[in-house]
Amino acid sequence: MKKKQAGPQQTCGFVSYKTCLISPSHLSRHLTSSSLLSLPLERLFPPMDLRRRPPKPPVNNNTDGSFRSYQTRTSDDDHRRRTTTIAPPPKASDALPLPLYLTNAVFFTLFFSVAYYLLHRWRDKIRYNTPLHVVTITELGAIIALIASFIYLLGFFGIDFVQSFISRASGDAWDLADTIDEDDHRLVTCSPPTPIVSVAKLPNPEPIVTESLPEKDEEIVKSVIDGVIPSYSLESRLGDCKRAASIRREALQRVTGRSMEGLPLDGFDYESILGQCCEMPVGYIQIPVGIAGPLLLDGYEYSVPMATTEGCLVASTNRGCKAMYISGGATSTVLKDGMTRAPVVRFASARRASELKFFLENPENFDTLTVVFNRSSRFARLQSVKCTIAGKNAYVRFCCSTGDAMGMNMVSKGVQNVLEYLTDDFPDMDVIGISGNFCSDKKPAAVNWIEGRGKSVVCEAVIKGEIVNKVLKTSVAALVELNMLKNLAGSAVAGSLGGFNAHASNIVSAVFIATGQDPAQNVESSQCITMMEAINDGKDIHISVTMPSIEVGTVGGGTQLASQSACLNLLGVKGASKESPGMNSRRLATIVAGAVLAGELSLMSAIAAGQLVRSHMKYNRSSRDISGATTTSTT
Repeated sequence: MKKKQAGPQQTCGFVSYKTCLISPSHLSRHLTSSSLLSLPLERLFPPMDLRRRPPKPPVNNNTDGSFRSYQTRTSDDDHRRRTTTIAPPPKASDALPLPLYLTNAVFFTLFFSVAYYLLHRWRDKIRYNTPLHVVTITELGAIIALIASFIYLLGFFGIDFVQSFISRASGDAWDLADTIDEDDHRLVTCSPPTPIVSVAKLPNPEPIVTESLPEKDEEIVKSVIDGVIPSYSLESRLGDCKRAASIRREALQRVTGRSMEGLPLDGFDYESILGQCCEMPVGYIQIPVGIAGPLLLDGYEYSVPMATTEGCLVASTNRGCKAMYISGGATSTVLKDGMTRAPVVRFASARRASELKFFLENPENFDTLTVVFNRSSRFARLQSVKCTIAGKNAYVRFCCSTGDAMGMNMVSKGVQNVLEYLTDDFPDMDVIGISGNFCSDKKPAAVNWIEGRGKSVVCEAVIKGEIVNKVLKTSVAALVELNMLKNLAGSAVAGSLGGFNAHASNIVSAVFIATGQDPAQNVESSQCITMMEAINDGKDIHISVTMPSIEVGTVGGGTQLASQSACLNLLGVKGASKESPGMNSRRLATIVAGAVLAGELSLMSAIAAGQLVRSHMKYNRSSRDISGATTTSTT
């Protein structure tokens, strides 16, 4: 008789359930059997462990994003019905004569008891000058018991690994064979368990395009999918960051059923980001880098790299640089250079919090605090300490110079030193958090706008009237009026906090990404007020940008990556300054301010001349369909 084939697997989430085919007559006969009735329920329906059992056979990915499993057949020699019994997976602890917890207790007790006995006997032999190599039968037995218990305890800590290894080697516990009756071919389908969480299926998934992997990598991919190997541990397990990213990427595609074909993998040094810039990488994003300039600033010419996907931005900034260059360039001044961190501490009363405030702001204590703070780094130099009170909570804002680094980690270590020192005089001080948002980092805040954070820079230029007319296509009077109504009055109406400008964040973000800065710090770094004033009897225009919190560095973080390092080298500020600590980071801050000045000048001119929409339609719109374009990477 020709056997019927098992039905396809059903899927729910990432767990596959096979269809069980059982003959009703066969089932009824065996349910009445005394042998089955005598079996416990666990033997009839063994527990299913979903954590470490890989689907068998391998999953075949479809173009519709769903998972399809291969079908299986049961063997039927001599046309006889055969039933497969599924036993629970073997465990390493099954070989023990006692339950696992009792066995552990016995060996723990034996190990420490025998160790104490032998040490006691050793001390007596030394006291009575008895040779240590002369042992009695009791001592010999104790030594053997010590070695045996030590070996057991050593193996005990690896028992989870042994169990998982045996489970994987024993096969798939989900392999339920088909049972077919010769006389009754009706089939009963066992439904899979109802999923606890319902996962919505994304529409129209694209087919997954993957390269064939070596056999070892294929096994690792399956282990990652099954949860046997954590995805985050691939780099440490394999010792090859590029290979780890490739395996993680393949596992992600199979789990999600989504292709990552357009995301490049080759051509990037994954070793350079390990433990520094990004965890669990699966590729890298390509952002085009344009050059604006030359920017004539403080007598030096700079070609400013800008990483952006917004059309018109580089072209507009370049036009502003041209107008400033012809007019003699721009000048800049660094008003302040200090990174801040503000922990929040709590006391039992507001009076005690006030005592801390008076202690920290007392000039007599500042020298001591400086010594404690500066021990964290050879570049960290404490500049000021300010404290504000909210009830019984104290917010302490430390400000320090950090050399050419942006300095968040540096100032945090110094603050930690001071907090540990303060516990001697204030043992009742409860440190709630190393950061209490009075810093304030990656958030728009008035304290940064007023007090400054990072580098506080002002940059200015005088643009001649004829340049305004010929290059910028507008007039001095129109620019001054627009700046007052848009950047000043308009921002005030909107309730803006540090946003008295046209688009400073556009330029700041582009330069930050190109030079390896923290893009999230664009929030406070883009705080800027743009001022325009007609001078020389209204013939020329004076323009300036004041930016109190530009947070940049030329060492650490993303500045060490090859692409970002190349952009810093283009500006002449790569790495730490050998002449004066902090000079390169301060110069980078002035370049950012100079580029913002050029961008403000050009955009305001475009708006005044009514060219904004027309220029964006020309440079920021494309009729070319690039949805199917692929990227070719070279190593």
